[in-house]
Amino acid sequence: MNLKFRLILMNFLEFAVWGAYLTCMGRYLGPHGMGTKIGIFYSIQGIVSIFMPALMGIMADRWIPAQKMLGICHGIAGAAMIAAGYYGLMSGDAVQFGILFTLYTISVAFYMPTIALANAVAYNALEMNGYDTVKAFPPIRVFGTIGFICSMWAVDLLGFQHSAKQFILSGCIGMVLAVYAFTLPKCPISTSTDKKSMVEALGLKAFALFKEKRMAIFFIFSMFLGVSLQITNGFANPFIHSFGAQPEYANTFGVQHANILVSLSQVSETLCILLIPFCLRKFGIKRVMLIAMFAWVLRFGFFGLGNPGPGVWLFILSMIVYGVAFDFFNISGSLFVDKETSPDIRSSAQGLFMLMTNGIGATIGTLAAQWVVNQFCTWEGHHLVGDWTTVWYIFAAYALVVAILFAIVFKYKHNPEEVK
Repeated sequence: MNLKFRLILMNFLEFAVWGAYLTCMGRYLGPHGMGTKIGIFYSIQGIVSIFMPALMGIMADRWIPAQKMLGICHGIAGAAMIAAGYYGLMSGDAVQFGILFTLYTISVAFYMPTIALANAVAYNALEMNGYDTVKAFPPIRVFGTIGFICSMWAVDLLGFQHSAKQFILSGCIGMVLAVYAFTLPKCPISTSTDKKSMVEALGLKAFALFKEKRMAIFFIFSMFLGVSLQITNGFANPFIHSFGAQPEYANTFGVQHANILVSLSQVSETLCILLIPFCLRKFGIKRVMLIAMFAWVLRFGFFGLGNPGPGVWLFILSMIVYGVAFDFFNISGSLFVDKETSPDIRSSAQGLFMLMTNGIGATIGTLAAQWVVNQFCTWEGHHLVGDWTTVWYIFAAYALVVAILFAIVFKYKHNPEEVK
């Protein structure tokens, strides 16, 4: 089988696992008595991301080849997610938060490291076969987003958005990938006898960058922006579906197929990647990051203004700007870290960037968002109803304040010659 096709299939399945529940989990949790804990379910992704990828990466480097570690992690994650779904189905309305959350946490703890492991497997296979990873990997990685979108659509069209069956579907995809991973090209393990300190092994040397004022400011704002990352994953679907409580919107496409509507965000994400090289050359890293920050303001603001009826075009605009909001900061921020750090800590610095955004920032953001939603909205049957407009305006105002402060505090001069 063609190597690129094998890696495309791996990436497709890798993110299809995630897409099966990430945007619609709240639709199941709310009507089953856990609506006030949606943020906790999403925050655990950030918490386990602080240490699990590093631990599994160390094991893959030292003892277990990355493709086998990928399979082992997906096997454990898939089994735990299937167990969570089966428990949810068997318990019905008597489902207990403690049991479901424990099974879900085990699954997420072993799933999050697989994103980095899948990248490692792909990079190794491409390099061993003489490919330029910079050119060859991005077109392969795009199929991960396509897999995410496909599983979102499958959950929607199969009627699983409000059911624990979404967890079972996710787990089954994961189990398929667990088996498939063992057929992927072999990755080497380190034979070095050099001993590393725990600080070095976990990539914590990069924290020394906080001694540099500009880097400290950048990482702090990365955390502030990371607060916004998971808010719409957790609450966009329940929000759109909440219009079903109003007769004039109950039969609209958005209410009936909220997951498909939300999936336009991932389509936009895929397309916006193509704009980044041009924007970096034209505007520079700081302005591109600012564009991302103001895009978050629009992302939340359009939700506050729109509805799934005559105002559905505002929802669509929100989905379109999501690609700019998500991609522009993540990629331009990663490039800034690459340019401003020395080679010996570059990988650790990238890990620190991810820790501040997708770890600490996203965890704080989902818990804070849950608190805000709890103040203004309540679950009534299958609908999370309340003053959603105020909720989205609060999130938009937060993003606006972060953007303005970043523009003032972060000093960085654009040199067009540095971006080819």
